[in-house]
Amino acid sequence: MHKLILAAVLAASALAAQAADMSCAATSAEKKLAGAAKTSFMKKCEKDATAACEAAAAEKKLAGAAKNSFTKKCVKDAVGS
Repeated sequence: MHKLILAAVLAASALAAQAADMSCAATSAEKKLAGAAKTSFMKKCEKDATAACEAAAAEKKLAGAAKNSFTKKCVKDAVGS
């Protein structure tokens, strides 16, 4: 159980570090992705960001509206526009 929690925290930290460097949109532009490749990349990136943001919210012991607000902003920042 502790290993699972540690893995989630490390994954969240890794994604947060990536998000701090570049958003999903910026990364896809840098990789010059288009069409189905871009759609697939963005979908996976958003899924990973959501998981990492939810883990971060759990780590901060957020619940209810605070958790929803935090997660929404976190994912938006990680995905970009």
